[in-house]
Amino acid sequence: MKDPESRTVFAGVDGRTDTELPDWYRRKKTVDEPKSFAEAVRDLPQAVETTVAYQNPYTNEWVETERFNALVEPSRARTQAREEDADTDSLFHIPTDSYAIINPVDVYGPLEDVLREETIDETPLGDVMFGEIRRYRGGGEVHMDVMFDGLEVRLPGRSDPITMGVTSGYDFFGEHAVYVEGFAQDGSCSNSMRSLTDKEVIKHVGDVRDFRTWWEEILAQVELVADDLFEFIRDAQEIDLDFSELPFTVTEFYSLLGFPDYLAERAAEDAEANAASPFEIDMWTLHSGATYALTHFFQGKEGASLDQYVRVANDILFNPEGTIDRVEQAYEQQLDAEDGDGSQSSLAGERALASIERVSEDLQANVEQFEEREEALRERFQQVAN
Repeated sequence: MKDPESRTVFAGVDGRTDTELPDWYRRKKTVDEPKSFAEAVRDLPQAVETTVAYQNPYTNEWVETERFNALVEPSRARTQAREEDADTDSLFHIPTDSYAIINPVDVYGPLEDVLREETIDETPLGDVMFGEIRRYRGGGEVHMDVMFDGLEVRLPGRSDPITMGVTSGYDFFGEHAVYVEGFAQDGSCSNSMRSLTDKEVIKHVGDVRDFRTWWEEILAQVELVADDLFEFIRDAQEIDLDFSELPFTVTEFYSLLGFPDYLAERAAEDAEANAASPFEIDMWTLHSGATYALTHFFQGKEGASLDQYVRVANDILFNPEGTIDRVEQAYEQQLDAEDGDGSQSSLAGERALASIERVSEDLQANVEQFEEREEALRERFQQVAN
């Protein structure tokens, strides 16, 4: 992903907690003394409204309009007022008057209260929380990872856990006031697993809901995912793709799923390096290759441009049948495109498609188990929301 303008690592909900970063996370973050979450949130830029005027091109007079309001950062505006040559820009955005400002403390203040009360193994979540806040566009766009030491999945043979949490963020530019979704990070490789729950989004218009209840529901969903994630991973480890029998390479597998070439190459390198055999790779390892590429080499922005690839990567783990169907359709379209005279695909192409279909047929024994687990998880999500 594009490098943020600044990063802030935090540990513990506030200054009253004596929270330390987990060893695996501290090894990857060069920070001497992390801030508390409450302090980090209150250091974030905020927005206030002020009136907007336009210059009449015929009279050169400035005319105020009630149809728009400028969003400015108040501390920067004060600096501009005190220092004529201040090298700072306080303006974020000029939306219509229906725009609703939601500042970071409005969203994450209620989260702090919930974290002080909710527990894991009788320890408040606020005592085991840690993560990172990333700023873009002058602090008008913010993304953060919030994780909980101990809310985790441990895989056999690995010393570092997959730690669960949420990724959340907001911007002042009219796209989303705030979003949140389930998240996990694999401590052994720092791969980020995103969209582990449905993304919840609040827009910059209309009434703002009760954020406390919102956070309680989301954290309950994350705990449910933590309970089931190990089972999904274990099942995916039992599904192998034998690339010596398939008509495409590992790199082409990711390309057929829609990954751009530079990501497909990185994903394939990681999957092949971590598989027992570079020709026979299980779906969990293929998923891990995809998250490796997206975490460490994605060249776009956090947000919608990343989300489309995250969904594809997650399907490798949670919906292997759908993944194979997607690959088969993409390969068939590729064959049709190469068949310039419009005739039927060649015999070689038909044999290639048949080999993919055999893989899909072999998956049928596992499909029902995946579907039942996902349906049960969805039902528990609904119970939490109600």
